[in-house]
Amino acid sequence: MRFRWDWLRPVVTVPFVPTLGPVHPSVLTQDLFSDTLIAASTERFLRYDKDVRWSDSKDETVLAEDIVHRPGETLIPTLLRRGAGTVKVHVYGMQDDSALVASELAQKLAMQYDADKARIIRFLGPEALDGRGTRIQLKDFTAAPCPAPGGPVRPFTEWPQAVRDTFQDFAGEMAADGFAFLYEQMINGNVGPVLTAVVDGTVAGAIGPMEIRQDAITVPQLMPQYFGVRKGHRGAGLGRLLWRAAMHWGQSHGAAYQLLQTEVGGPSDALCRSEGLTSLGFTYWQPC
Repeated sequence: MRFRWDWLRPVVTVPFVPTLGPVHPSVLTQDLFSDTLIAASTERFLRYDKDVRWSDSKDETVLAEDIVHRPGETLIPTLLRRGAGTVKVHVYGMQDDSALVASELAQKLAMQYDADKARIIRFLGPEALDGRGTRIQLKDFTAAPCPAPGGPVRPFTEWPQAVRDTFQDFAGEMAADGFAFLYEQMINGNVGPVLTAVVDGTVAGAIGPMEIRQDAITVPQLMPQYFGVRKGHRGAGLGRLLWRAAMHWGQSHGAAYQLLQTEVGGPSDALCRSEGLTSLGFTYWQPC
């Protein structure tokens, strides 16, 4: 299977590549899509895959033999092996029947691979007035300085032991936001710094891990982080302090940019919009 860029590029309205997620617009090439097919044959990570930090093997792969690729429409199915399994068909193109064709393909492949869920992934460009689902946002560290915000935010390891001991309770309360998993990685020494906000000697919020990796064209990018503030401390500006501290860390450690995915209308979405990030478009999914 080979992608024709003259067929694919006109229908890619959002810089999003199946199994890789959002990418910087300057990285979006035919080779990037083709690399996912190579990775699918080995079930191994590409060197620039953001998920390489968390596992030894890739749990989502492109179903290369089932791709639909033609002028004006490309459908790229993937199989996520996590849990009971999910088939996703990524719809690039605006043909009237694209959603129907993709839905039928997803259902067929879910049965074939004994996956519990089937869904289609659709895209809206940044100009869309009815943006929905997840907004992809770009923070460009070369555009303006990111000063240190001050306030009660430090790397986790710089707090006294009594404060660090409260992170476990924070992680338990914020388990749905991924902090229980992150705490495990922190204990095992597998991740970079985690910035924490402390109120009255207790961890009230955190963002991390802070890590920089090269993208597909070797430009350093700040990797996605877990980010959250405990319910009892929300609305006091801690989230913005943590965010700005993370951006200061990224810029001062040489990152050129960061890509973020935020739920449209959610607190993180509003924060990023107010901080002047650039919207690159939207992704949303529909069940089959």
